[in-house]
Amino acid sequence: MVTPDTLRDVSLFFGLSDAALAEVSRRAIPRRFGTGAVLWRVGDPSRGLVVLLEGEVRLLRGGGGGAAGRQHVIHREGPGATLGEVPLFAGGGYPAMARAAGAVRCLLLSRADLEAVIRVDPRLAWRLLERLARRVRDLVGRMDGRLGRTVAQRLGGYLLDRADQLGSDFDLGQSQANLAEELGTVREVVVRELGRLCADGTLGRSGRGRFRVRDRVRLERLARGE
Repeated sequence: MVTPDTLRDVSLFFGLSDAALAEVSRRAIPRRFGTGAVLWRVGDPSRGLVVLLEGEVRLLRGGGGGAAGRQHVIHREGPGATLGEVPLFAGGGYPAMARAAGAVRCLLLSRADLEAVIRVDPRLAWRLLERLARRVRDLVGRMDGRLGRTVAQRLGGYLLDRADQLGSDFDLGQSQANLAEELGTVREVVVRELGRLCADGTLGRSGRGRFRVRDRVRLERLARGE
């Protein structure tokens, strides 16, 4: 059971009244999903608002919403995030498949549950609207980043980001299959492009799943499409 004190550490509920937290604690249904588990598929009816407590969930489109075929990541969310707003508020089915990237622990709140909490503390409604607005902004930015860019360019940009975060010797931060979904391609293409970058001296292999930048200028030119 999730207690009101535990909920105070969840960003969605920061600053809400004690009465609102007690209402969430009474109504929320705890759920767990293992790595790779599908929370829902494209077109499934709403199951309520998901509030992530632990782990990461990836939202995917393509391949008919199933496991086969090319898929790409629409967005991914971690602890404190919410998922499932589209069918909950607008009706219809889910527009993307949700899959656990690791072990996931979350809470499930129905529309009636949310309405009850909002009646106690209306600030929750504004917080949900703010999150939706930020997600729209992020999705537009991701679309801008993909339009007119090849897979090689997107991979180059991703590798530069990893190097900037972790130094010139880094890992990919996820499996090659998940990275392919992130870039909107398939694993075989990612493997081929990484091999090409190692063969031409842009990257070097520093261990299992690890790389080092050997020619940053060339990698930057690749990311810019030059």
